[in-house]
Amino acid sequence: MFKKILLAAMIATSVAGIATPAAATVVYVQVAPPPMRDEVVPAPRHGHVWAPGYWDWRGHKHVWHQGKWVMERRGHHYQQTKWVERDGRWTRQPARWVRGDRDGDGVPNSADRYPDNPRRN
Repeated sequence: MFKKILLAAMIATSVAGIATPAAATVVYVQVAPPPMRDEVVPAPRHGHVWAPGYWDWRGHKHVWHQGKWVMERRGHHYQQTKWVERDGRWTRQPARWVRGDRDGDGVPNSADRYPDNPRRN
């Protein structure tokens, strides 16, 4: 009986330690973000996509996050972080990967003149 209780306690503590994703929090601010900074983009890296820097809201001010290389996702294109103004309030839309790049050239099919031609000719 003691072994069963001990096993149940071990399972309960291991399950309690599993991290669950936090709910997405939408932040609205009255202050527009500053202009984007010019960044020197390093040389291309095979299998990576450049994620440009962006302004984030921390506490009571905008804080700059530098751009970085992120692993590419085949069949997707990267949409960078952006700020959107609605009714005089600003909200940050986080970067995300969007499906719809069949030929893997980095241009979404909806904006690609040749969506099935990776050589673009």
